[in-house]
Amino acid sequence: MWHLLDDESFPTDVATPAPAGNVLALFGAPEDDGPMGWQERALCAQTDPEAFFPEKGGSTREAKKVCTQCEVRAECLEYALENDERFGIWGGLSERERRKLKRRVV
Repeated sequence: MWHLLDDESFPTDVATPAPAGNVLALFGAPEDDGPMGWQERALCAQTDPEAFFPEKGGSTREAKKVCTQCEVRAECLEYALENDERFGIWGGLSERERRKLKRRVV
């Protein structure tokens, strides 16, 4: 579980009151959010989705700029590569860039 204070004495049972001076856990642990939980933390989920799926020949600059600051960029790219996503910006890469990356890895 995530805790606002990094204190090993913090109780793991949420039903048990925290000792004085500690803050109760507010969120579940990242590993508890399931295989697709990273999507909820993705910055693209908080921005205009059209930026990530530009028209053919359209600019990908804004989407890639968002990706550079996203904490789940690696998970996003991994998902796109594993699921052969053919459209949009995933993990900061366009479909063409992902194809290139796959060719280099294989």
